[in-house]
Amino acid sequence: MAMAKCPKKHVNLFYSSDCEDLALNVASHSFHHVTLQSIKWRSFADGFPNIFIENAEELRGQHVAFLASFSSPAHVFEQLSVIYALPRLFVASFTLVLPFFPTGSFERMEEEGDVATAFTLARMLTNIPISRGGPTSLVIYDIHALQERFYFGDEVLPLFETGIPLLKQRLQQLPDADNVVIAFPDDGAWKRFHKQFESFSVVVCTKVREGDKRIVRLKEGNVTGHHVVIVDDLVQSGSTLIECQKVLAAHGAAKVSAYVTHGVFPNQSWERFVHKNGSLENAFAYFWITDSCPLTVEAIANKAPFEVLSLAGSIANALQI
Repeated sequence: MAMAKCPKKHVNLFYSSDCEDLALNVASHSFHHVTLQSIKWRSFADGFPNIFIENAEELRGQHVAFLASFSSPAHVFEQLSVIYALPRLFVASFTLVLPFFPTGSFERMEEEGDVATAFTLARMLTNIPISRGGPTSLVIYDIHALQERFYFGDEVLPLFETGIPLLKQRLQQLPDADNVVIAFPDDGAWKRFHKQFESFSVVVCTKVREGDKRIVRLKEGNVTGHHVVIVDDLVQSGSTLIECQKVLAAHGAAKVSAYVTHGVFPNQSWERFVHKNGSLENAFAYFWITDSCPLTVEAIANKAPFEVLSLAGSIANALQI
């Protein structure tokens, strides 16, 4: 006798103001299983939050989620205030979706005095109150260092997802899909992602120190005549990607593209990659990012070579787990 499928749960989704477009997209992928809820994000005269959760009494016994964007330290406190409050409203379950874990690149101490802020943020999220349904489910995409999954305590249930399936789906649509080679800018990126590209030819770059400079070199693999796609979890200034592109082109790559799950791009560093007439900025054929960093998505809209691969469908599926 075939087992009946479990009915999909209905989720009330709250979101930070930065994430409104992504939240709307999640709802559109959810076939009426997600209802968007609103929060009044107000402030007192001194700048501290004056927040009001709409329809709080109606949330009792309901599945509730919050879509967060810790785009700057200033936004963390107000969102944590809501994240700590929602599970205490007698909700059936609580899920926190934090697509980008922003402190992930500072995950360890290299000398006495270093503060591993990744561990600090993990401790703050571990202290989310338990709802009636149990611990909070915490959904994060492509966390920077694999060991960071052990930074969270037993009071939350981290669910680590990846944006790589979105890239693989997009690569299949390219006219030269059968000529794509995946490149990793360093050994760290190879460790994170190589198992997800077992059907692709792969090359690995490495950084070596020459005097005061760190030089990118091709460590292994053949790129001659291929469309090479550099894959990493995040980009900040973009300098490593640019140096990697130069090396790949020098070794005969037909063209070079890039994918990162998290397009952080502080200080508008994305401008280094925008196509301009007759300029070296045209070095990248495509630059794919996800919408895990909403402010970047807004900034690069309709600017070649950027394309946004939305996490909305993946988030909608994660809310059903």
